[in-house]
Amino acid sequence: MGPSEHAVFLQRDYGCSSAAKVLEIARDLFNGRIAVVSSFGAESAILLHLVSRVDATIPVLFIDTGRHFPETLDYRERLSAHLGLQDVRSVGPTAVEEQRLDPDLRRAIWDADGCCAFRKVAPLECALRDFSAWISGRKRFQTTGRADLPVFEADGDHVKINPLASMSAVEIVDYVEMHNLPPHPLVARGYPSIGCAPCTTTVRKGENARAGRWRGLVKTECGIHRPARSLVRD
Repeated sequence: MGPSEHAVFLQRDYGCSSAAKVLEIARDLFNGRIAVVSSFGAESAILLHLVSRVDATIPVLFIDTGRHFPETLDYRERLSAHLGLQDVRSVGPTAVEEQRLDPDLRRAIWDADGCCAFRKVAPLECALRDFSAWISGRKRFQTTGRADLPVFEADGDHVKINPLASMSAVEIVDYVEMHNLPPHPLVARGYPSIGCAPCTTTVRKGENARAGRWRGLVKTECGIHRPARSLVRD
C-alpha cells in the first residue's frame, strides 16, 4: 500500500480522533520510522508537549536555515529541555551550499521561494529519507489554504500527519495555560507567527496571525507543505 492509499484509510478510520490518540496511532504504526518537524515557533510547544507525553524519543527535526532569530535558537534549547525531548536534530543547508546559493545573504529579498527551497525544502527532503511518515503542527484556522487540512495526508513517499488540524486559536491558548508551557519570547513583542528573521515582521492589531510572514509577497508557505518540486534556481 502506497502513502496515498495509506493516508486515505487512516483518515477514514482515525481522522476524528483526538490529537493524543492520533500521535499514539502514528507512533505504533510507524514505529521507528516517524519524525516530528518543528519550527520551534510561536505555537510549537503544544505539539511538542503532546509528543513528549506519547514518546519523548521520537525524533524532532528542526530546520536550521541559518537565518533564524537568535530567540528561536534559544527557545529550541529551553523548550526541548523543559519537555524532556530526547532526540532533537538540526537539519539545514551546508556551508558550501550557502556560499554558492546565497553568498551575500540577500536571496530572501529577490527570490524568497529559492531561498526557502535550499534552506528548508531540500534539507528536510534529505532528512526525511530515513522515515516513512512525519508529523506537522499545522492547523485549519491558520490560512485559507489550510481550511480543509486532513489529519492524515500523502506527501510524496511519506504519510504526513497533522494531529492539531482541528484545534482552534482559543483551544491553543487554553492548552498553553493549562500546561504552563513556556512561550516563544518574540510572541510578546508582536510576532504571533515566526519564521526566518529576514521574512518575518510584527503583526498589527486586526491582521491575520500569519500576516507578518513574507509581508508584501503573494507567498504564504515556505514550500515544505506543498507538492514536491524544485524551486532552487542557480
